[in-house]
Amino acid sequence: MPKDKDDNSETDLPSTLERSDEHAQRTWQKTHDAAVETYGEGERAHRTAFSALKHSYEKVGDHWEPKDRKGPSDEQAERGAGDPVAETHHGVDANASKSHLQDLARRLDVQGRSSMNKDELVRAIDKANQRETAKARTS
Repeated sequence: MPKDKDDNSETDLPSTLERSDEHAQRTWQKTHDAAVETYGEGERAHRTAFSALKHSYEKVGDHWEPKDRKGPSDEQAERGAGDPVAETHHGVDANASKSHLQDLARRLDVQGRSSMNKDELVRAIDKANQRETAKARTS
């Protein structure tokens, strides 16, 4: 388990973050630690940490990469806590341009990407990311 250098607490780092840069790891860990103090250990702390991460990072395959611009990644992130649950895209920046999404789909070798609309690209990238993560976890 990685240790936070500031307070020697231990935090289980999700596998997708283990394959990401140190800044992404620190962002998740610091937010998670603060959320645990507020909400206790569990799903809510993890959701809070991922929400903070998704403001600056997007999931690409089996890891997280910095976004070109900071901001909410999907409708749920724009609404915030307390609002009814909207669809989330598991780290895909659904607010990115169609061109950016097509580039990601190309990197992930998504078939049929040239004929997809923006919503279809988001769903296909999400599915490709899940496949890549599952593959990385078994290797």
